[in-house]
Amino acid sequence: MTTTALSALQVMQDAPVIPVIVLTDVAHAVPMARALLAGGIRMLEVTLRTPQALACIEAIAREVPQAVVGAGTVRSRADAQAAARAGARFAVSPGYTTAVGQACRDAGLTLLPGVASASEIMQAQEDGFTELKFFPAMQAGGPAMLKAWSGPFFDAKFCPTGGVTPQNAAEFLALSNVVCVGSTWLVPADALASGDWARITRLAGEARALAR
Repeated sequence: MTTTALSALQVMQDAPVIPVIVLTDVAHAVPMARALLAGGIRMLEVTLRTPQALACIEAIAREVPQAVVGAGTVRSRADAQAAARAGARFAVSPGYTTAVGQACRDAGLTLLPGVASASEIMQAQEDGFTELKFFPAMQAGGPAMLKAWSGPFFDAKFCPTGGVTPQNAAEFLALSNVVCVGSTWLVPADALASGDWARITRLAGEARALAR
């Protein structure tokens, strides 16, 4: 595993979309990662929502070194430590606590902390995090909320996730404080189940081409 330091901004700037990936079969991990890479998507967020997630992260880190695999749904120090051991290079959390921020730093993981309120942004910034995940984006106010935050939080950059679709992604990406978006649409469950890697590559290519 490479040990090159990675900034949160580098994670966000690599492509217009970070795929939010839910894997239930380790056999899908490597071909899925290769399919996303073939479409130009390198930053892969594998969520810790299934018992197989850590083994999937480990397989991608080992077999697809050109990809940069991260762990999503990081909620605790134990999650951060397990993700780092599996080979994750960045972490994404659904919310933010100082303890999770420190745990990721201790584990050597770049963190995109989740925020849904002004108070959470202030806490994350107080702890040194200026690149943030806005989650759940549509349910928490969508583009209008991000526009409102651009004044008081002029120095924050966001990755909206939650309810982001191919239909509304452009509206988010047009905002000055949005660097990228996160979504599940690049890796549909039915494409995974059927091994339709060509479809995942096509969706990745379409996401890569989005303007921002």
